[in-house]
Amino acid sequence: MQRILALTVLALIGSGCGDAAQTAVKEAMQKESDLLAGEVMAVAYSGFREGQHPDRGDGANNPSDAEILEDLQILVEHDFKLIRLYDTGDNSERVLAIIKEHDLPIKALLGIWLRAEISNHEGCPWLDEPIPDSELAANTILNAAEVADGIRLTKEYPGIIVAINVGNEALVEWNDHMVTVESAIEYIKQVQAAVEVPVTTADNYDWWATDGYELGQVVDFLGVHTYPAWEGKTVDEALAYTIDNIERVREAIPGKPIAILEAGWATTATEFSEQANEENQRRHYNELKAWAEQENVTVFFFEAFDEPWKGNPDNAEGAEKHWGLFFVDRTPKLVFRNE
Repeated sequence: MQRILALTVLALIGSGCGDAAQTAVKEAMQKESDLLAGEVMAVAYSGFREGQHPDRGDGANNPSDAEILEDLQILVEHDFKLIRLYDTGDNSERVLAIIKEHDLPIKALLGIWLRAEISNHEGCPWLDEPIPDSELAANTILNAAEVADGIRLTKEYPGIIVAINVGNEALVEWNDHMVTVESAIEYIKQVQAAVEVPVTTADNYDWWATDGYELGQVVDFLGVHTYPAWEGKTVDEALAYTIDNIERVREAIPGKPIAILEAGWATTATEFSEQANEENQRRHYNELKAWAEQENVTVFFFEAFDEPWKGNPDNAEGAEKHWGLFFVDRTPKLVFRNE
């Protein structure tokens, strides 16, 4: 029912029927207080440029402070005041420090990255063999340290960190860094007990709708990922499919606010080449924004800048490298080129 109302709202707005649209909106949307930091459109940010990458076993090659500042200033210029960080590592900590040092008008959803505590080699397509028990045990220690660092940073950057995300796609059946629901709940409760900002976890809409009820009773809001392009949808189908995804989660876990922590559209992709282009990205972004404004849903668009380190190094046109709203050289894609 809410999906139909949301589509009706968009149609009414497009036809100029303001009074009828306002009535429909009142029935369909979340409360304005459900927005994170009062923001509708936010963005995922890590900022690794050509030749840079996080630690993949041999150490990280992080952006410089000057590069981070340049990125953040670009985001502010394009009215992004809320960013998502994915872990508590050195790069993320520098981002927070630079926001504070330069008094930038940016808030952050801080990520606490959870490593594998169980081996999902039978469910993950790219795990060829079991993760050794010794590595899983070490990961449990690292996860505890990551949680402690997330709590520490939240206390060090009050007013900048406005929410915490514990675990990123660590529960869905195809991931390579799986933890149990019970472990995720314990980590989330530990963080909630120590901080005064809302806490969630981020996962695929289908996992939330199918398996997320127990965890949904613990988190302060539901952090949902939705990617129509990955599921073979055209841009014509994308908004309706996204709304349907969100409504499935609402029906499965009623009464909890929802934020979309990842949604995006790659501009180059061998995986869905006919749909991957700048025009479709602009359309998906603008349609999501119009819907989210009416529904009071915070949407973190994935992502700020293209990141060449991601995905298959032998496939320069793989989608993972091309989700940015800006190219790796920091020039804007079509979404912002004709502002």
